[in-house]
Amino acid sequence: MLGQLNDAQMRNVLSSQVLGRLACTDGLQPYIVPVTYTYDGECIYGQTKEGEKLKILRKNPKVCFEADMMTDMANWQSVLVFGMFEELAGEEAGKAREILFGRVLSLLTSSTVHGHEHGESGQADDSNRVKPVMYRIKIKSMTGRYEKG
Repeated sequence: MLGQLNDAQMRNVLSSQVLGRLACTDGLQPYIVPVTYTYDGECIYGQTKEGEKLKILRKNPKVCFEADMMTDMANWQSVLVFGMFEELAGEEAGKAREILFGRVLSLLTSSTVHGHEHGESGQADDSNRVKPVMYRIKIKSMTGRYEKG
């Protein structure tokens, strides 16, 4: 059975995932990339570094974002978000980084790994994960579909 997701279902998909796809365009060529993200119930947050994606986003902040939850080919949910990219600075960037890392860093280690067996220090080293540009996507609208076999 195919159908449309309601608002609560779309929010659940966005909240339960950390990998999505960000699509943007410079007006000539579409560009889509996988990104790590978090969703706080209002906006999508992510980080990036200088490069093609950021160049395009600064030129045209209109974006499309997609996240999926898939069990198998007959059981999936997909959400498309239409919104505006905003580059964050200062205190806003710091808060966004806390939100993102609070969600994503907890997923980096399996619950089957025991610190006493692997010399775990208790502090996550995120120095190689920090990228200089934090951003958010302000959601204008979203739509979602599902298939349940």
